[in-house]
Amino acid sequence: MQTQTSQTETVQLPQTLEPRNPGMELDLDWVMRATANRSAIERRAATLPKRRSVKKAYQAAWLCRAITCIDLTTLAGDDTAGRVKRLCAKARQPVRGDLLAALGMDGLTVGAVCVYHDMVETAVDALAGSGIPVAAVSTGFPAGLSPFHLRVAEIEESVKAGAAEIDIVISRRHVLTGDWTALYDEMKAFRAACGEAHVKAILATGELGTLQNVARASLVCMMAGADFIKTSTGKESVNATLPVSLVMIRAIRDYFEQTGYRVGYKPAGGISKAKDALVYLAMMKEELGDRWVQNDLFRFGASSLLGDIERQLEHHVTGAYSASWRHAAG
Repeated sequence: MQTQTSQTETVQLPQTLEPRNPGMELDLDWVMRATANRSAIERRAATLPKRRSVKKAYQAAWLCRAITCIDLTTLAGDDTAGRVKRLCAKARQPVRGDLLAALGMDGLTVGAVCVYHDMVETAVDALAGSGIPVAAVSTGFPAGLSPFHLRVAEIEESVKAGAAEIDIVISRRHVLTGDWTALYDEMKAFRAACGEAHVKAILATGELGTLQNVARASLVCMMAGADFIKTSTGKESVNATLPVSLVMIRAIRDYFEQTGYRVGYKPAGGISKAKDALVYLAMMKEELGDRWVQNDLFRFGASSLLGDIERQLEHHVTGAYSASWRHAAG
């Protein structure tokens, strides 16, 4: 019995099974061949939320999977050490203990905790022994317009403080002007500064103008060694959308087919409901396969999603919904 319990608990912990994407030389021919058929993409995206959702035990299982893929985030100007510590406590136990016990999911945790650089050490201390990594936003987040040497130094300081994952923002002007070499060189420098820490490239897709630009920027960042590509900072007027997500994950599929390296995907901003999480998980499974619905290759950037998932799980266990204010915003 002890052996079975140990194996079950191990399965619930984040699993890193893939070799890191080492990047490759910039292939401008490949980049310029990347296109996006907006009408076809929008038709495909429109079908996803209209399908009949999974129900009952299957829904609960998928929602538990979604929890393991959440980067629990606080990126507010009024963040304090106390707020970050409370967030880390929620990361350790994202759902009430009695609900987890009823679901047979004791030991369930989120994928990571994401904070500003100043809060990295606080988060690392609060999560000590949990196995939950700390992610830090960097490189002049959210605009990415600070001097280049300061952006690189910020990455290095966050890694030194204990961040295991770095969410960097690209210079949108390189995409808008078609300067793919500059974008590649910038991303390559950021990857080098991260060292062993995994790097997530935030494209800020709402500011890139076209889906074609999103596809090309995704490819360039992967060629430069990004471990993840991420939609948004969460601060733009338009954040994660299904059409943009389709473009990015198809770029990931193309890159994998050409190089054999899997790159992760992180939608961020505007995903606050459990039903939205199910749509994204279904899309990842259909477009990329089961391997991409594990948390070393898929994350949600979210601050309020966890609260709604907990409400849905409580309804599954007890048959009744609780008021939303009873759940931490997460």
